[in-house]
Amino acid sequence: MKTIDIAEEIRRLSVDERIHLVQEIWDGIAADTEPPPLTDAQRSEVARRIAEHKRDPSRAIPWDEALATLRERYG
Repeated sequence: MKTIDIAEEIRRLSVDERIHLVQEIWDGIAADTEPPPLTDAQRSEVARRIAEHKRDPSRAIPWDEALATLRERYG
């Protein structure tokens, strides 16, 4: 089957089916590949956050508390 034929078949799917397909494709890509390397900016930000945490670990928020706050704000 040609790529153009597949694209036409995908367009015939419902929105929910297309979202599910994209999730399946993404999960397959993630399982088959290594994560991309961090950029210099990302690496610097990770280092900054680790250093900040080491300076004052009491400011850390437990994951369940952070998640509950996000759910309250964004449903």
